[in-house]
Amino acid sequence: MLILSRKIDEKIKIGDDITITLIDVHGDQVKIGIEAPKNVKVFRQEVFDAIQSENKAAVVENPSDSKDALNAMNALSKLFKK
Repeated sequence: MLILSRKIDEKIKIGDDITITLIDVHGDQVKIGIEAPKNVKVFRQEVFDAIQSENKAAVVENPSDSKDALNAMNALSKLFKK
């Protein structure tokens, strides 16, 4: 994990297409702005985890499609973790 210190209005670049800007710091809360192409999905971790849980639950509810769907979910999980 790379850890960086930034001041308000300073930016972090990820690749050529993603920019993170520190917007505000208030107590223990930090506001950031993320500029990314529309094809890049950006989620808070808890939302991402909820989506994955719901998708996995849907696979269990539909066992006829579960093998292909589970393989797809695992592949998607690996992509998001990179």
